[in-house]
Amino acid sequence: QVQLVESGGGQVQAGGSLRLSCVASGSVFHVATMTWYRQSPGKQREFVASISGEPKYASSVRGRFTISWASAKNTVYLQMNNLKPEDTGVYYCNADIAQAAMPTTENFWGQGTQVTVFS
Repeated sequence: QVQLVESGGGQVQAGGSLRLSCVASGSVFHVATMTWYRQSPGKQREFVASISGEPKYASSVRGRFTISWASAKNTVYLQMNNLKPEDTGVYYCNADIAQAAMPTTENFWGQGTQVTVFS
């Protein structure tokens, strides 16, 4: 009964910006951590950014991307600035979510959103 839905992907020229959103819905009591991964054709899935208390970033995106909680804590944004062609890929949201008033969490994946950066 928990769903993660990503949105905001699209096509953008190098140097442009996009903002991705990840929304958790359903039986969500508490979202402990949200993480963004990405995967390009012929490459392994790689870590991009995560947020719990403080944000963390892959070195390849640090200084260009910003992950943040929305005012509603079931939603996380990934602001991507100064995009490069190597940022192209499918971006996936991953979350650790508690569905009841207890410390145990479960891990969920979204379906992904395509980001294409062209020169």
